[in-house]
Amino acid sequence: MTAPRCHDLRVEHQTEPLGLGIRRPRFSWTVDAPVTGFELEVRDGDLLLEHRRLGADEQVLVRYAGPELASDHRYTWRVRALADAGSGPWSDASFTTGILDPTEWTASWVRPRQEPALVERWTLLDWIQGRGPQEPPAERLRPVQLLRQRFRVRPGLRAARLYSSAHGVIAAEIDGRPVDDTVLAPGFDSYRHRLSVGCADVTALLREGDNVLGIALADGWWAGRIGLTGSSAQFGRETSAIWELRLHYADGGADVVASGHGVRSRPGPWDYADLFVGERYDARRAARGWSSPEEGDTGWEPVEPTDEDRSPLTMLRGEPVRRVAELTPASLRTTAEGVIVDFGQVIAGRVRVRLPGVRAGQEIVLEHTEALTADGAWFENIVGIDKDQRDVYIAAGVPGERYEPTFTFHGFRYCRIRGLDATPDPADVRAIVVASDLRPTGELRLSHPGLDRLHRNAVWSQRGNFVSIPTDCPQRERAGWTGDIQVFAPAATHNAGVATFLARWLDNLRADQLPDGRIPITSPRSPVDAATAENAPGIGGIVTSAGWSDAIVFVPWTLYERYGDVGVLEENVDAMRRFVEQRDAAGSGTPALEFGDWLAPSTLEGGPLHERIAVAPELTGPLIAPMFQAQSLTLLARIVGVLGRSEEQARLEERARAVRARFAARHVDADGRLPVELQGVYVLALAFDMVPAGVRDRTVQRLVALVEERGDRLDTGFLSVPYLLDVLWEAGHRDLARRVLLQRRGPSWLYEVDHGATTIWESWDGIAPDGSPHPTSYNHYAFGCVDDWMYRRIAGIRPATPGYREAVLEPDVDGGLEAAAAHVTTPYGRLAIDWRRTGGAVVVETEVPVGVAATLRLDGRDRPLAAGRTRVEVRP
Repeated sequence: MTAPRCHDLRVEHQTEPLGLGIRRPRFSWTVDAPVTGFELEVRDGDLLLEHRRLGADEQVLVRYAGPELASDHRYTWRVRALADAGSGPWSDASFTTGILDPTEWTASWVRPRQEPALVERWTLLDWIQGRGPQEPPAERLRPVQLLRQRFRVRPGLRAARLYSSAHGVIAAEIDGRPVDDTVLAPGFDSYRHRLSVGCADVTALLREGDNVLGIALADGWWAGRIGLTGSSAQFGRETSAIWELRLHYADGGADVVASGHGVRSRPGPWDYADLFVGERYDARRAARGWSSPEEGDTGWEPVEPTDEDRSPLTMLRGEPVRRVAELTPASLRTTAEGVIVDFGQVIAGRVRVRLPGVRAGQEIVLEHTEALTADGAWFENIVGIDKDQRDVYIAAGVPGERYEPTFTFHGFRYCRIRGLDATPDPADVRAIVVASDLRPTGELRLSHPGLDRLHRNAVWSQRGNFVSIPTDCPQRERAGWTGDIQVFAPAATHNAGVATFLARWLDNLRADQLPDGRIPITSPRSPVDAATAENAPGIGGIVTSAGWSDAIVFVPWTLYERYGDVGVLEENVDAMRRFVEQRDAAGSGTPALEFGDWLAPSTLEGGPLHERIAVAPELTGPLIAPMFQAQSLTLLARIVGVLGRSEEQARLEERARAVRARFAARHVDADGRLPVELQGVYVLALAFDMVPAGVRDRTVQRLVALVEERGDRLDTGFLSVPYLLDVLWEAGHRDLARRVLLQRRGPSWLYEVDHGATTIWESWDGIAPDGSPHPTSYNHYAFGCVDDWMYRRIAGIRPATPGYREAVLEPDVDGGLEAAAAHVTTPYGRLAIDWRRTGGAVVVETEVPVGVAATLRLDGRDRPLAAGRTRVEVRP
């Protein structure tokens, strides 16, 4: 018998992390056969820091227990399985810590000489009415700055790591070569409270003797245009950067090359670079060797260090933004206005073009959109202030010229290229997908073509909106709306490894929590966001809202359910307490305006959007607020129970019961009806157990009637749509749930698919039946939360206990599909199911990892599944 072996070694959910920002990390691994225990070792070179034996159930998030780890240090660790037949072989891995305390920095911030960013403030009304600046972007934006620092490398270099951050975004290089493959570094944070630091291993880029580190510095989220209104300079007006290059030598010595004195700067070849507007790059001004030691200092001016605060600096948690895929053109055609390239898929990213035969000074313009008109004409689907999504390249006129933007990204499927002398070869045009580089962890394949496309649409929307933070859309706002990720987080966990990505966002959300305990509706939240909300009327003045702010409770609980990560509960429980205490204290005051069941379809009918947009908030907000109050109290009770605080758990449970009792007394009549006859209100009341048991069946029947009255079509908004199908399913109305899912008349998921959607739309009617597009976002993942339901109900995979320690495989073999296959990557490994109807029988094949106790629920029977592969055939 082969000895068991450990695989997929991870530290804090990551493989071989570089720049880890924690002194006592947690280790995880999988194993390929049953074990009696494990043996774990951690080393610093030849020095053994920890050695211990672990039980058979200790293989996920095992906390390091040796001496506290040091900054900027590489450690190795290994693990092996123990079995009755003997020990398995050792499996080895490593990780590198970052700068673990801001006080350890010796570098100073450096700020190149620059014209401060122009402060432009726009309101929600300005955005709706299209009011904006009259001057073109070039007249109001400023150039990217180049920074360079000379340094020497002594003989015997063993390792070199660059730690860098910025008020802005940077691209770093040494001797003309990028230090790594990240883009838009260091990403988006609540900068006043925390600022991520990237880490790059640059050992292979350095040479003995003279070297030069080059940093290109652009506005990014710090000083550029961000958010719904596109207001500029929301965190600061001037950009700056900080870095430390730590050099380790074979003799045990070390040098630090720190930003400060000795740094020089000059404007770069980018006339401007803005996340929304796009960038303008003049290749004629590009200095090819500007980051090499051969480049002289003529034309470079000294930069003095500043006294900017270093305390917010923290190592980047999770994965950076990278180029994660390339798409070739699906079609390319020449029009009078330029060449329109269709990449066949809505993405977040940019376009790379090779430009043979261009002349010096020739201007090439790249424009981006997510939709065309019904007859194929150009259509700008995003209406707003300074959101041009337009990149401009001024050619140098040299052989082999090509261009890809550096400091911007766009939401698009189509690119219009203007300024070319001839139609480009399709081989010279690529769409570059930009996203946080998350590990794919799941797959779903369905025999129904429409549902299969719907799943892929959800995956693409997740990819397009997981760019440093979870955003609502990659073109119009790119904001960290809490409500969107609250509803989508369960689906996200299937498709990618989001544990560290969402934990980092929660770090920002906690940092943005208001002193009184309120959780804002977006995070990161800028000072401009705060000021705008204080002065704005109506919806624009909403600071906190039920279902949005509750993300501080719901998202950590989801991560615990799917990853078994108690740490994410420990990190967030105090913020949760402050949030629920504040809301309880505010409960007796005048009800504040909330978003309610945002974008419920019927509330938008019968008038222009700007008039109808407030209907759902006004109708549903007062009812939905106590529902989420009760549910957050319930979840927090479970959370403190997991953390071993039983007395607090009992108190929270009692408070939740009291909220539900008050709600039922005020809002549920003897027939189980609610005062607002909208599907979403009924769905949430049932999902959150707000209806007394004695009338619950009548409430269900009223929900069923509301759905049927709409022709088996949904009428649920942002907060209720995740629960609609589950509520119907669990109440015994499975056929109705299936009909709603398979509905092809709008509003419905398959209406979007039938009208060409390749991502999830913000509005169910984004494209009219005649093919006419509306000016809306075609990449909003919120309604893609149904993807979680398809994994759990159609394929049938779901956790029965946190982290899939126990799992249930219960496929919907009676729902009309001929086959489905899915897998998810649990903390213990791959859990998969593949079922199909064939020859009058149902054949189910499963794969269960060691460490998961799985049950196949099929044909009215529960069948325990052993680790490994199992095949079950059921005949009627």
